Amino acid sequence: MHAAILTSTLAAGLLTAFGAAAQAVVGQPAPAFSAVDTSGKTVSLADYKGKHVVLEWVNPGCPFVQKHYNSGNMPATQKAATTQGVTWLSVSSTAKDASDYRPPSDLAAWMRSKDGVPTATVMDDDGKIGRAYGARTTPHMYVIDPAGKLVYAGAIDSRPTSNAADIKTATNYVNQTLGEALAGKAVSQPTTRAYGCSIKYADG
Repeated sequence: MHAAILTSTLAAGLLTAFGAAAQAVVGQPAPAFSAVDTSGKTVSLADYKGKHVVLEWVNPGCPFVQKHYNSGNMPATQKAATTQGVTWLSVSSTAKDASDYRPPSDLAAWMRSKDGVPTATVMDDDGKIGRAYGARTTPHMYVIDPAGKLVYAGAIDSRPTSNAADIKTATNYVNQTLGEALAGKAVSQPTTRAYGCSIKYADG
């Protein structure tokens, strides 16, 4: 009992340390949000109620993100999801004053150059969405079910390295989660430890 409370307290403390309010909890409703995508269109999570939604935190300057895009792994995972009717939202929470910030047009061009096929790429310059979800790394992945409940939070896969050669021996947790969820099964591994580059949030 005491250990569980301590673990929960430590987890909340870690999220606070990362500048993220511990609002997103697997098994609970996913935090609502509305933001503008790279094309200037307003995107709201509520628009996709009734569908499975994947959230992917992205930063093109991160070697771990490059691992999954340069190899084609992230675009392939996006395509596998979207062809099954899943909504995929890539989210950039990188602060405008960070050295690797990409403005909307640049980020959109980069995504196209990597053959990325997200439903939309959302600009979260002020970090409100990232903080609401407790996103800490790029990539950091979340899966939301059609009822709006968060059913997965964590890593893209089971090999926490920046080496693309490790992808072939990794378990892709997003594919695994969607496979189970779309088949009406319980998600067998709802949380994993996300890995990647720390998100460079705006101050405040």
